[in-house]
Amino acid sequence: MRPIQDPQSFIVREECEKAAWQHGFRRQLGHREGWAGFASTTVPGKIHLAATGARGPWFLALDHAGVIEELGLPEAAMPGPGQARYAFPTLGEFYRALPHVYRLSASLPEGPLMAFQTKVKGLPKTTEAERLVIQRIGQDIFRACLLDYWQGRCPLTGITDAELLRASHIIPWSDCTSDAERLDVHNGLLLSALWDAAFDRRLVSFEDSGEPCFSPLLSEAARAALRWQRPLPLTDKHKERLAIHRTTLLVG
Repeated sequence: MRPIQDPQSFIVREECEKAAWQHGFRRQLGHREGWAGFASTTVPGKIHLAATGARGPWFLALDHAGVIEELGLPEAAMPGPGQARYAFPTLGEFYRALPHVYRLSASLPEGPLMAFQTKVKGLPKTTEAERLVIQRIGQDIFRACLLDYWQGRCPLTGITDAELLRASHIIPWSDCTSDAERLDVHNGLLLSALWDAAFDRRLVSFEDSGEPCFSPLLSEAARAALRWQRPLPLTDKHKERLAIHRTTLLVG
């Protein structure tokens, strides 16, 4: 593998800045040993971008363990900043990876919490009406993050109509002990409206395998209407919360 450009040429520098800017990393952190560093005001973590030349390959370095764990790409055996580095033969592949990195960064507990704290800073919280405004802001952020995390699709049914998708809390909003827990995407599922209603009313829950388990109180007609295509792809953090949710499944 050829060494990365150090310093970056005009074309490489412009492409790195454009790629970072278009995908939410708009704070420039400077250049070091051929790597251009960027951060975001809305998600945690930093990225570093580099290339061997204007035609690539292109390189991405990450410093957030949570993103690295979920990204699932093979790491490049090369020196550089961060905890992991990745190589992309073409600029197109480079560009396709960055929105996924941003979505994963936004899905970490710190991401939604940062956005929430920024939006509610200075808002009054004295009256019930004022507290409801703040709660609505939090719920809107939570929904937006779940839409990003699940890529706008109910993972159980495949439904992509936004009007039919619901942001379902596993541990209810009112039972959470902190805003970080309320806004954590691993405390939520993006479900179609019928599944959300059944999940919210404890008529259905999910096993660690991602397959649904039904309350005996659910009618055969309702169970037949709750069609699904594939089990949910669950992380360990989802499973921890769903284990609690299953204990509340209505049994009569």
